[in-house]
Amino acid sequence: MSDVLALAPHPDDIELSSGGTVALLAAAGRSVVMVDLTAGEMATRGTPELRAREAEAAAAALGVAGRECLGLPDGGLSRGDPGQMRAVVEAIRRHRPRLVIGMHWNDDHPDHVEAGKMVRRAAYLAGLRNYPAPGAGPHRPARVLFAMGRRPFVPSLVVDVTAHYETKRRGVEAYRSQFHRDPGDPLTTPISDPEFLVRVEARDRHYGGMIGVRFGEPFFEVGPVPVRAAGGLLEENPR
Repeated sequence: MSDVLALAPHPDDIELSSGGTVALLAAAGRSVVMVDLTAGEMATRGTPELRAREAEAAAAALGVAGRECLGLPDGGLSRGDPGQMRAVVEAIRRHRPRLVIGMHWNDDHPDHVEAGKMVRRAAYLAGLRNYPAPGAGPHRPARVLFAMGRRPFVPSLVVDVTAHYETKRRGVEAYRSQFHRDPGDPLTTPISDPEFLVRVEARDRHYGGMIGVRFGEPFFEVGPVPVRAAGGLLEENPR
């Protein structure tokens, strides 16, 4: 069992979108497991083997309890594929998280679109007793949050990750094959541009500014969000 299950289509997606939140939860003693739906084998830069080593290094930097890869097809994620959906449902049932973090479907990359929809659907299907997935019994997470990729949305909430931003940076920097390009390297991609990580940090500063902190990570939650006690409406340490 784990407290938090973070699922994303490729190694590095969790780190870029919600690495600070994952680090915050892990530092708070929560059991966090990261799941890559694919090995990122279609990437222009790096190999699946190298990316797997980078992913393990990133997980260690973030301090999570574990990481796994479901081995679904990079470039071929499909929420309409029963086998792929079953694999995601099985992961949720196996880890039985209270919180699931996925990627938002409003994105340019087709795999990001499909992964967001898959996680949203799987989080529901995992709670159905008669859904045909072997292994652990039904389980539905209490909360599902969707992290921002390259396309902005109006967030339901923003997590203050200021205290854990250096940890997020270390997690992202583990992916040298993706975000580092030596002079003269002909394999250029949008994310190997040195400005790409600058833009990621600018996004996190922007959303941090929205809540009055240095760095923030935005999330969408399918509402309404329930509040069952007065404490849910009152900050312990109001600004």
